[in-house]
Amino acid sequence: MKTNISSIVFSTAIVISSIVLGNAYMNRNKPERTIAVTGHGVTNFTSDLIVWEGEFTKSNTDLQQAYIDLKKDKKVVMDYLTTHGIDATTAVFNAVITDRKTQSNYSATGTYIGENFIGYELSQTIMISSNEVEKIEKISREITELLNKGVQFYSKKPRYYYTKLAELKIEMISKATENAKLRAEKIAVNSGSELDELTVAKMGIFQITGRHSGEDHSWGGALNTSSREKTASITTKLTYTLK
Repeated sequence: MKTNISSIVFSTAIVISSIVLGNAYMNRNKPERTIAVTGHGVTNFTSDLIVWEGEFTKSNTDLQQAYIDLKKDKKVVMDYLTTHGIDATTAVFNAVITDRKTQSNYSATGTYIGENFIGYELSQTIMISSNEVEKIEKISREITELLNKGVQFYSKKPRYYYTKLAELKIEMISKATENAKLRAEKIAVNSGSELDELTVAKMGIFQITGRHSGEDHSWGGALNTSSREKTASITTKLTYTLK
């Protein structure tokens, strides 16, 4: 009797095990349902740091005199800036660059016959970094007034930056992630499903372009420095399993 009961129990266990293993095998071949979405975060901001550079030059056949004249021009430039409210400590003058100028000579038939020395050209650049964006912008446009003072000054286009870029990037990632999750939820609901676990999360390239500039995004990430008004954007890619 005990032998028969043991046989029945053993047989039942084998049947149950076969069913369980069979279902496991079938489920193994059944693909896991997932949904992958891309979220996009965009925000506009205004640069709070300006970097501006200018260059002034002086020429003379006498190198020492050219240096003396350039030094005088440097004082004129600095006086001009301070009278317009610029802190002297924010102005950085780079080393003087000396260029020996020559002129090529040719014969009447166009043959090169040598060159002769025509003088030295000395140049020096000044760079200003400031949070007073509007003030520096105005000076960069008007500093050509130094030409009336005999200074050959060439103003370069200002560059614009944002000192809180790290905080902005975190904010953008949050926006893009929220946007991606919202898209995933809508797709899941429309397909009669429900989001389960987040299995993959990837951040895309962080882009900064000039606002309304029409700039193309770069594979390596754009970083516009020519526009004061900018637009930041980033993407995130999320993958969820579905219930």
